[in-house]
Amino acid sequence: MASRTLIALFISLSLLLAASACGEVPGELDYEDIPEMPPGIEGERIQLFIDAVNGADESLMLRFYDECFSEQLKERLPRESVPEFLVSIARETGGIDFHSVRRYDPPWEDQTVAIYRSRNYESWEALVLRYAEGEKPDGLLVGVRLNDARPPSDVEPAGPLTQAELIEETRGFIERLCANDLFSGTVLIAKGDDVLFEHACGEASKRFHARIDMDTKFNLGSMNKMMTATAIMQLVEKGLVSVDDPLGKYADESWFPKETSDRITIHHLLTHTSGLGNYFNETFEQGSRLRWRELDDYRDLVSGDTLAFEPGTDRRYSNTGMFMLGVVVESATGENYFEYMREHVYGPAGMEDTDCYDMDCPVENLAIGYWQPWGPAGCSSGWKNNYYEHVIRGGPAGGGFSTCPDLHRFARALETGVLLAAESRELLWTDHFDQNYGYGFGVADGPAGKVVGHGGGFTGINANLDIFVDGGYIVAVMTNYDQAADAVAATIGELVGRVE
Repeated sequence: MASRTLIALFISLSLLLAASACGEVPGELDYEDIPEMPPGIEGERIQLFIDAVNGADESLMLRFYDECFSEQLKERLPRESVPEFLVSIARETGGIDFHSVRRYDPPWEDQTVAIYRSRNYESWEALVLRYAEGEKPDGLLVGVRLNDARPPSDVEPAGPLTQAELIEETRGFIERLCANDLFSGTVLIAKGDDVLFEHACGEASKRFHARIDMDTKFNLGSMNKMMTATAIMQLVEKGLVSVDDPLGKYADESWFPKETSDRITIHHLLTHTSGLGNYFNETFEQGSRLRWRELDDYRDLVSGDTLAFEPGTDRRYSNTGMFMLGVVVESATGENYFEYMREHVYGPAGMEDTDCYDMDCPVENLAIGYWQPWGPAGCSSGWKNNYYEHVIRGGPAGGGFSTCPDLHRFARALETGVLLAAESRELLWTDHFDQNYGYGFGVADGPAGKVVGHGGGFTGINANLDIFVDGGYIVAVMTNYDQAADAVAATIGELVGRVE
């Protein structure tokens, strides 16, 4: 479990939990793709990463770590977790083929962006290597990011699609993935209230060969953050909370010292600019999952968290910060967080199959998550389930369950004003820190216009919701395999961007 959690941390360094349509770089910088591998150490590192992934070669994986990572990055990612991470990329992509190095105008300092193509998904993706300021290209890496990428500048753009062609292209793509067991889950495409496409494949339980259908419940991962942020904005509308309020107004010193909580505002929590970190820590790793069910049970997980930076001065994805918004809900309303969400978010939106279920209770038609471990930790089938990897019950920062139809209902309830007034919704969907993130929602602009939503991932968990604000489309993807939803959502997003 330790290595799996750290893999999630490694990926989260790049803040990949914004809407899947986010590009490899914030904003809309002009770019040119140079099809040759750059000379010297810059190109050597790109090639080493590609060779390590394509060959599933542990020695190359560890060499990439030993020779390329700074001590700062090594502190955040132990050496033993690197092989599994790179093997998971190999399994997802089926291998990667280098295309170019991307150069921006104005130049993107201290980062190298290599564009490659995923063989399984035929999608354009970016490997982003980040250096300490002024040390590119010879310095050691302080960050590594894998993102969806805009098409190369030297590739002829794909032609426009009709809505009918969008659906047929999606159908063929999903059916191919399902046939090759690269995807297990559900996909939904809608425009407004009209559902245009639904598809379900795979097994909710490999033990009992229970088939997945459109009403199968999947773990949301971090997608609960959207719903918690919605609840906070409801309380803002009622005058019970202000985004400028300090956390200390709602959380006493059994959570954080007052000198800490009074420096953190609700705005900071909503935007991941609080400086707080991640409660999936050593205490969680070594403890029984039965210990953490109600929000109050989490005090021993979060109370030791310290600020990585002065609130509001930087941004770091924070499960602890989003969790504390649930504490704010309870303090401001006097209600249990889970009951509040059922009554004021899930219920009004018509989300009958969405909740933070207790995982030690039987829940009808709920998918079990699966992953393929690296090395000797696997089972004879090649798969392991995630029964003992996650929380016993999800909460404000993630871990609840939902269905693709319910995510569609959630999106429509936001768009039509059922859950929030338009002004509050726009605050959710406004990039507040120039990092493609609003209040609990990823925010991006691309060929399809403005797209908002969120993804979620953990061991055996991946899901994504994209709301195409300008185009009117809604795309929900849920799976009980690692990573598969992100790649599917990105490909569908590219297709939606071509619809005229």
